[in-house]
Amino acid sequence: MRLTEHPVLRFKRGREVTVYFKGQPLKAYEGETIATALHAAGIRVLNYSNNQKRPRGLFCAIGKCSSCLMVVNGVPNVRTCITLVEDGMQIEPQRGKAKLPGDAKPPEFKDAAVVRADVIVIGGGPAGLMAAINAADAGARVVLLDENPMLGGQLVKQTHKFFGKREQFAGVRGVEIARILGDETRKRENIEIFLETSAVGIFQEGDEKLVLGVRKNSELVEFRGRALVVATGAMEKMIPFENNDLPGIYGAGAIQTLMNTYGVKPGDRVLIVGAGNVGLILAYQLVQAGVEVEAIVEAMPKVGGYFVHAAKVRRLGIPILTRHTILRAEGKEKVERAVVAQLDENWRPIPGTERVFDVDVIALAVGLRPSIELLHQAGCQIRFVRELGGHVAVRDPWMETTVRGIFVAGDTAGIEEATTAMLEGKIAGIAAALRLGIAGEEWIKEIERAQRDLEEFRSGPFGRHVAEGIRKLLSEVGGNV
Repeated sequence: MRLTEHPVLRFKRGREVTVYFKGQPLKAYEGETIATALHAAGIRVLNYSNNQKRPRGLFCAIGKCSSCLMVVNGVPNVRTCITLVEDGMQIEPQRGKAKLPGDAKPPEFKDAAVVRADVIVIGGGPAGLMAAINAADAGARVVLLDENPMLGGQLVKQTHKFFGKREQFAGVRGVEIARILGDETRKRENIEIFLETSAVGIFQEGDEKLVLGVRKNSELVEFRGRALVVATGAMEKMIPFENNDLPGIYGAGAIQTLMNTYGVKPGDRVLIVGAGNVGLILAYQLVQAGVEVEAIVEAMPKVGGYFVHAAKVRRLGIPILTRHTILRAEGKEKVERAVVAQLDENWRPIPGTERVFDVDVIALAVGLRPSIELLHQAGCQIRFVRELGGHVAVRDPWMETTVRGIFVAGDTAGIEEATTAMLEGKIAGIAAALRLGIAGEEWIKEIERAQRDLEEFRSGPFGRHVAEGIRKLLSEVGGNV
């Protein structure tokens, strides 16, 4: 079901087109993804697993898992969560491993277009946008690529207002910040933007960093630069419970994408797992979209998010069940019920405390892990730091990794807030321009100012563990760039 009214957002849909699912026509709109159009039509099962042939549905909605792979115009393994609809498109559920059409020929590397710049930025979220803007302002020629069809990353789905200082967009909604940063990026003539472009490898050729990209699932592009900022964000975490692969079980970000980016209701009744900031914010965003939130369950003995978010949720009458966890999802082809139970002091379910919720959506807001695959492939030193959300690249105070000329920023560097992602992006962008000798020494003051803002932002109770994780990383290296 597509939303027509929303208290905060206005959905501007493109031209109506027709796509075909298993040969049957479906209404869609230009500018929305295949998975969005299918969800709007009530279709939840997108493919079936290889071995057990179990139904699978949308999970992350940002192209970082395999749950939405489908056969589109005869081509298998298409990530339908980030692939836009086209008039006449033929869509089929994928059943296990699929084969390319007999006449399909993969593009050859020698045919790749070559794009050159001083700094290449991978990722168009808050960190990547700020890196591109600041590197460009410091005098660098910048290429920015993102595999999604729009700039903004996670900002494009955030309807809440940000905390912090005025210069860090305090009091501004995330969706508006995405628009502002996108406009600022497009204003700069020395930034070239490539959307719907996936970075699939980082290589070194002499003094150049080579990023191999695939544009719109078909065109190979070589991006060549002397410095690289990796701001690829994060992935949703999963937790183990029975039937956790049923369609209707989403990462929190996927639900925000459906509702807040494309104006499609994910379902009618939702159980949220996780009472951190993401789970709390998701609860009142669901209410904004006219969806009933049955409860939030949280394994910890207390709510993990900000008091202001928890208070807002409680005023809406949504119960928050601490010391509870989900035991299983029930349903045949999609979620129909969720069973939760109370936990004892040893984190074991207490027999007899089971509760059943009749829901068609289970939202997992159980944390993120940094997307460091490209950094790992490029040879950057990787370390597990629990306080930063998992495996991260070792880097110095100027965000440079152990591979000279490769910088990192945002959730890729450690799971934090969008505000810290923007500040880290600023540091990385300027540092990349300084590394290349393009920026003057006066830009060092801008880095120092951003570092002070980061330290201040992390000084509160929610940032102390992050600061500890960063201290662990910085112990691996010394000094500035």
